[in-house]
Amino acid sequence: MIRIDSAFDAGNIKAERIAGPHEIVLSINKDAHSDFYQWFHFRLSGGKGQRCIIRIIDLNFSAYPDGWPGYRACVSADRQTWRRAATSFDPKAANGTLTIEVTPEVDQLWFAYFAPYSLERHHDLIARTAAQPGVTADVLGYSLDGRPIDRLVIGEGARTVWLYARQHPGESMAEWWMEGVAERLTDPHDPVARKLRQLATFHIVPNMNPDGSIRGHLRTNAAGVNLNREWHEPTAEKSPEVLCVRNAMDKTGCHLAMDVHGDEAIPQVFIAGFEGIPSITDKQLTLLNDYKARLARITPDFQTRIGYPVARPGTANLTMSTNQLAERFGCVAMTLEMPFKDNDDLPCADFGWSPERSKQLGRDCLAAILEIMPEL
Repeated sequence: MIRIDSAFDAGNIKAERIAGPHEIVLSINKDAHSDFYQWFHFRLSGGKGQRCIIRIIDLNFSAYPDGWPGYRACVSADRQTWRRAATSFDPKAANGTLTIEVTPEVDQLWFAYFAPYSLERHHDLIARTAAQPGVTADVLGYSLDGRPIDRLVIGEGARTVWLYARQHPGESMAEWWMEGVAERLTDPHDPVARKLRQLATFHIVPNMNPDGSIRGHLRTNAAGVNLNREWHEPTAEKSPEVLCVRNAMDKTGCHLAMDVHGDEAIPQVFIAGFEGIPSITDKQLTLLNDYKARLARITPDFQTRIGYPVARPGTANLTMSTNQLAERFGCVAMTLEMPFKDNDDLPCADFGWSPERSKQLGRDCLAAILEIMPEL
């Protein structure tokens, strides 16, 4: 008997109709107190050896309908290795229908918008990294549901670097990126890491939105608030996650900040900057462009041709973290975006953009940081 369930960490799906393996019709629940929806994560049971056709409907009204054409769903039999399934999108069927076709070789198969990064894995990352020599860990504050906002501090250098991820909880590739960063920075044999620890102190917040993560939200916290629109005036009532991190930044200062995200529609890796802030300096802009050029040289997974439109002078949205921090500290701040689909410049038929590529990009981003460190 075919069954669909999602009552687990980051689970999100609603069964609309199940009439056998060829007729599995689902929809995605909205984030709590919000109209955002796009993230899904569910388990299919009872389909072993049968061709299963799964349709997820009403996607023309999702947060980013342009994210569905060309997208392929992530699927796993063991929740360790996530491959891409045969997937198609028809905007004219049932208000936008994503069709996933699989023939499971096992009794249970897991599906997700991107490979999940569980809260349990997050705790393992914090514990494992904090146990390394020279690393300290603390709690900056608590989410609305009472979950800790964890920080790792690595290095003893004079320059201050803040790396933070998952303001939008459905962008799980961002925490896979963080895992790659933490592994490289704590590797005693890595010369890049050793030099970075000498020159800088890294403040790392791997998950800024643990409530949205475990609830299966795409973009918001427990109150339905988009944290990346709270940086100008965060509050304890709506956005304590941002409030505690920004307060900590005010205490340490900041020379470089990177906000790590995923983009639903654009099939490339790119960086968005802070070009529209009121007090932008030539030094800030030069360092931003220098960083992007160096990262493009280090890894073919990064490019500078395609990205978001650049804001006109004086028009930056200061509620967004990258703009707020660049304006607040006069630092180099950037938003790193990875694809939910694949990197079309270097596609991978089996895995698309993956946790492993996210982790490798994190390692490469550190190498580029080292190259611009003397200028910060």
